Amino acid sequence: MTDRADGDTAGDRFEEFQVEGENLVGRVRELIREGNVRHVVITGEDGATILEIPVTVGVIGAVLLPLWVAVGAVAAMVTNCTIKVERRDESEND
Repeated sequence: MTDRADGDTAGDRFEEFQVEGENLVGRVRELIREGNVRHVVITGEDGATILEIPVTVGVIGAVLLPLWVAVGAVAAMVTNCTIKVERRDESEND
């Protein structure tokens, strides 16, 4: 993953989901709606990164439109892919 300005990933957790291209947009939307996602990386079957999405708190509506277009374009190009998700671990209080 790329470096972030805050550099603090303590308390974060990482997950991976295998999805088919046709389910990609719906799964990414679902993950972002959960609210504790910080970063999403979509990789192809060969493991190469296709798209990285830094998700900031407060991203809404029309701002996400270009994101859905990009994710939809990726979905059209791939058969199977992996969604790697960095989540903020809300169970730990600093």
